[in-house]
Amino acid sequence: MKKEIATAKAPGAIGPYSQAVQHGERLYLSGQIPLTPDGKLPEGIELQTKQALANVEAILEAAGSGKANLLTVTIYLTNMDFFGQVNEIYAQWLGQGVKPARAVVEVAKLPKGALLEVFAEAIVE
Repeated sequence: MKKEIATAKAPGAIGPYSQAVQHGERLYLSGQIPLTPDGKLPEGIELQTKQALANVEAILEAAGSGKANLLTVTIYLTNMDFFGQVNEIYAQWLGQGVKPARAVVEVAKLPKGALLEVFAEAIVE
């Protein structure tokens, strides 16, 4: 049986989807653009990266999970020139331990003019 996961510590869905869905021990997060919980978009790739990752973390916590339980992460960038900055911030955010599988993909455009979007899957123990 699937269960919807939602938290006010991340922006609400801007379309017909859930922030995350849990099925058994698997957690599937919707892609997180860097909107603040009150719907604002920070300026620049550094602040946007930190906000998108904060959104992912808030949803993981709402499900009773955490960064250590991430299985896979996909980062969509509107410009691959952001890769170095994003990679550095992402590595600091993850910390120590086994890293999740990851892909980084350049895309033409993202909702709300965001510079990146983060999609993740995790487990809930």
